[in-house]
Amino acid sequence: MMEFWLISVPLDKVSCQSLEKLKQVTAKNDLTTSTRVHIPELKVGTLDVLLGLSDDLSRLDSYAEGVLHHTWQGLTDVMEEFNGKLLESMLPNSGQCKSQQKDRQSPLKSYFQAGQVDLATYVTKFQWDRAKYPPMQPLKTLTDIISKQVSQVDTELKSRRAAYNNVKSSIQSIERKTDGSLQTRMLTYIVKKEDLVLNSEYLTTLLVVVPRSAYALWERSYESMSKFVVPRSSWRLAEVADAGIFTVTLFKNSVTEFKANAKKHKFTVREYNPDEAEKQKQEMSRLAVDKKELCRTFVCWLKVNINEIFVAWIHIKVLRTFVESVLRYGLPVSFQFVLLQPNKKNVKQLRKQMNCLFKHLDPAATGKADVGFDIPDVSSGQQEYYSYICYPIKIKMVNPS
Repeated sequence: MMEFWLISVPLDKVSCQSLEKLKQVTAKNDLTTSTRVHIPELKVGTLDVLLGLSDDLSRLDSYAEGVLHHTWQGLTDVMEEFNGKLLESMLPNSGQCKSQQKDRQSPLKSYFQAGQVDLATYVTKFQWDRAKYPPMQPLKTLTDIISKQVSQVDTELKSRRAAYNNVKSSIQSIERKTDGSLQTRMLTYIVKKEDLVLNSEYLTTLLVVVPRSAYALWERSYESMSKFVVPRSSWRLAEVADAGIFTVTLFKNSVTEFKANAKKHKFTVREYNPDEAEKQKQEMSRLAVDKKELCRTFVCWLKVNINEIFVAWIHIKVLRTFVESVLRYGLPVSFQFVLLQPNKKNVKQLRKQMNCLFKHLDPAATGKADVGFDIPDVSSGQQEYYSYICYPIKIKMVNPS
C-alpha cells in the first residue's frame, strides 16, 4: 500500500514558513517526500454553491472509489480465471487492446512502462486535464462532467459483467452435468457415435450403469436378460469410483423386457439421444467461443476504464481540496497544494510535526478517528479533521505475478 496526503495551506507568511520548516524537518528525519501540485485557475462561484459542492464531491469521491474498486476487481477476477498476469493486463497498449486504445489518449499512458504499472507516478506528476475538464467551466459543471463519466462506466461495467457472467454460468451449468455419478451425469463426452448402432431398422444400443462390485454379474447375465441380445456386444465405455457404464446391443422390440430385468439386478439403463448430445456439444463450443470473445473485449474495456476512473478520481480529490480550501481559508484564492508521501514507519511522527507546525490555522483542531476502509487498489476512507486540509490517497501497488 502506497499512501499520499494531498494537503492545502494558505499562502500567508506563517504557513509558508511552517511549510518550509516541514520540508527541512521531514528531509532530515526521512518522514516524507513532498511535491508541489499545480492546478489551474478555477472558477469559485458563490458560497451556497461551494457548500453544496462540498457534500456532492464527498459523495462522488466515495462513488468513484467504489467504481474503481469494482472495475479493478473485475479485471482481477477475469485474469485469475484465465491464469493471466494481472500486471501485464494493465498495460494500456498491449495485445488485442491496441485498436480500442488508439483513439483514447489516456493521461496515464506515459506512466505505464513495459513490465510495470505506476499509478503513483501519475499522482506525483499530476497535471490537470484541461481538455476533459475545462478549468473555465464552473465547479458545478466540472463536478457534473466527472459524475456523468463515473456513472457511465459504472452502468457499462454492470452490463458487461452481467453478460460475461451469464455465459460463464451457462458453461458452468453444463460442466456440472458432466461431473458426479454416472446415474445422472451428462454422457455427451463419454459416448461416441462409433459406440452405438445407429440408423438400424431393428437393432439399438443401450447404455447401462453397472456398480463396480457387479461387473462379473453383468458379464454373466446381460445376454440372458432378453432373447434378442446380440452376444458379446457389451463394452465398458467409462468408469468412476463406484460404477462403470456399459453398452449392450439388442433388438428394439426387446428393450422393454431388457430394462425390466436390468432393474431387478440394480443395473440402470440410461436414456441417450445422439442428436441431443450433438446439440449439446455445439452449444458448449458456441459458449466457449462467446466466453473467449467476451473475455477479450471485457479485459480491453477494463484496462481502458481503470485508467479513466483513476484519472477522474484524482481530479475529484483536487476539486475537493480546492473547494474545502476556499471554504476554510476564504477569498481571494491564496493557498497552495502539496502532495506528501509519508514514510510508512514514521506516519505518526509526521502527523505530530504537521499538527504542531500548522496549529495556528485552527488551534482547536484534532484528528478524529479514521473509520475508513481499504479496497484492493485504492482507498480514501472517511476524512479526519486537522488544522490544515488533508485528503489521503491510498494506492495498493501491483506486483508482478
